[in-house]
Amino acid sequence: MQSRKLVITQNLEHKHINEIKDIIPDWELIIGKDKSIWQEHWQEAEVIAGWKKEMEKAILTGKTQLRWLQSWSAGVNSLPLQELESSNIHTTSANGVHAYPISETIFALMLALTRKIHTYVKNQQTKTWHHSSLNLEMHGKTMGLLGVGAIGKETAKLAKAFGMEVIGFRHSGKPVENVDRMYTLEALNDMLPLCDYVVVTLPYTKETHHLFGTEQFKLMKPSSFFINIGRGSIVVEQELIKALQDGEIAGAGLDVFEKEPLDTESPLWQHENVIITPHTAGSTEHYTKRVIEDIFIPNLKNYIQGEIPSINLVNYQKGY
Repeated sequence: MQSRKLVITQNLEHKHINEIKDIIPDWELIIGKDKSIWQEHWQEAEVIAGWKKEMEKAILTGKTQLRWLQSWSAGVNSLPLQELESSNIHTTSANGVHAYPISETIFALMLALTRKIHTYVKNQQTKTWHHSSLNLEMHGKTMGLLGVGAIGKETAKLAKAFGMEVIGFRHSGKPVENVDRMYTLEALNDMLPLCDYVVVTLPYTKETHHLFGTEQFKLMKPSSFFINIGRGSIVVEQELIKALQDGEIAGAGLDVFEKEPLDTESPLWQHENVIITPHTAGSTEHYTKRVIEDIFIPNLKNYIQGEIPSINLVNYQKGY
């Protein structure tokens, strides 16, 4: 009888490998980031942790033994969700592992734009001693938080340390701790004029595609800042560029873009009030530890008992 097989396309510490072995001692484990380690095994794997693009063809043709896929990213919009669903393959995401690093990046961008740190760094390159008209502060301002999942909740908590009012936006409209008011999709345009900072942490779905464009930027205060660490295609990028050029918003902190890497010809690179990071907001020294300890191992214990892995189980209808 052929043993059941688990493929993990990432490097793990020995303690995590041993924990997994203790849970499934009779399984064959294939673990390692190098493609040569797993490429001959993954089509026979019942469980895979760490999606790779070359796996898609086998999923589409049904030439796989896969029953459960653990994504190594929080976003799953790049996965063939329809085919995974039709093949009765459960998918769980890495949602939640980014809450600390991304909320830190959000505040780094907000503080840098508010206190003109980006401007002073540029001045430092040319040894320029200049005040640069610094006059804003963040305390007591209003944050519009689009997306109140794990990242949004942590961001709202940090905002309260600055005495900020937090206006939330989520599909369900359900209240959340540290969020003073909650809006739904239909009321998005009503909340935008109230915000000094608009922070996008939403996943990319059909519903959020190009959610932000000319109409929304015109509703924002000319003194407000736009922060996007969600997905680039939530925003109509050319309309964001125009809003910045026309002074409809004061600046932007951007970690994600419609096309990545960002084109070298994009005006965003040169805009004096834009800070760009290369889709690194979720990077952290603790990434693998959190995926394995907080999500994968608890789900694996349930899976081996015949249960559906429930932590971060993707709803195929919603797309996240």
